Amino acid sequence: MLRFRQMRTSQKFASVHASVHNHFNQERALYSRQNFKLNRAAALAEWRGLFAP
Repeated sequence: MLRFRQMRTSQKFASVHASVHNHFNQERALYSRQNFKLNRAAALAEWRGLFAP
C-alpha cells in the first residue's frame, strides 16, 4: 500500500483485486484435480462472458 500515492487509488485496487481473487480462489487443496479444473474452467468462462465485447 505504500506504493500508492493516494488512498483512493489503493482502495480501488483492493476492491478489484478482492473480487477477482474471490472469483478464482477455489481452495485447490480441498478438491480433486479433475474437479478443480472443471471449476476453474467454469469461472474463466463466466469471467470471459462478463467482459466479452
